[in-house]
Amino acid sequence: MPLSLNEIKERALAFSREWEGANAERAEAQTFWNEFFNVFGVSRRRLASFEEPVRRARTRFEKSGEKGGFIDLFWRGVLITEPIWIMFLQA
Repeated sequence: MPLSLNEIKERALAFSREWEGANAERAEAQTFWNEFFNVFGVSRRRLASFEEPVRRARTRFEKSGEKGGFIDLFWRGVLITEPIWIMFLQA
């Protein structure tokens, strides 16, 4: 059964309180996104995946000697995320 707007608001408020001041992106990213999707009563595993390889970015990183070329969270056709979420939480 879909969540009511009030339940989503309550979950969103609890989520924002839980993550206020978070600053360990690498250690907490997957937990953050799983809990974010839960605000809306949605299983992240049904919609999005972690650490999807990106060919174009990987080529650029390898040429510069860096490691990389992965998207933190990928929801095909809808959403791509990177570490910027920390900045929003701390603002």
